[in-house]
Parts: sequence; structure tokens; C-alpha cells
Amino acid sequence: MREGASGALFFCASGWTAEGAARYRRGMTITATIMNTATGQPIQKMSFGRMPKPWISFHLETGERVTAERIDVTPPAPGKFAATVQIWVKVKPNA
Repeated sequence: MREGASGALFFCASGWTAEGAARYRRGMTITATIMNTATGQPIQKMSFGRMPKPWISFHLETGERVTAERIDVTPPAPGKFAATVQIWVKVKPNA
């Protein structure tokens, strides 16, 4: 194996450090608005470490476990960087 083919040597040769790569990954969180499919109203905002899959299950602030029915990603507004992410869920009505 060549000297430059090693992963550790790549970071050194390219000016990146392992700490810098970890910092980069940590900053890529996705903030999504959780939407109620029945009413169309936002329920809460939530952060994810990466883009959520369409079948994701998670707990709301109320403790209720929900599964995503669909995920909408809209392009960012002009001059903005972050795209808008909406996760639509079906919430059980209060009895």
C-alpha cells in the first residue's frame, strides 16, 4: 500500500484533521417541522442528525410515538442555505 492511500495520511496531506472532520459531521443537523396530516398545522420543531428516512418513527414532546407518512423538502429561499423540511405525521386525537 502506498503511503498516501492511508486514511490517516489523507487527512494530514489534505490539511484536514480527524477533529475537523468530526466537527464537520456534527454541524450537519436537519431541523424539521413536524406537521399534523389531519389539520395541516405544525406540531413542533425537531432536529435530526441526518436526513430522516420516509419510514422514520420517533416520539413527540407529548410522549406519543408517531411514524412519518411523508416528508416534504422544499428548495431554500433565494439567498438562504437551508432547505425547509416538513415531516407529516398522523396524531391520535385526544380521547
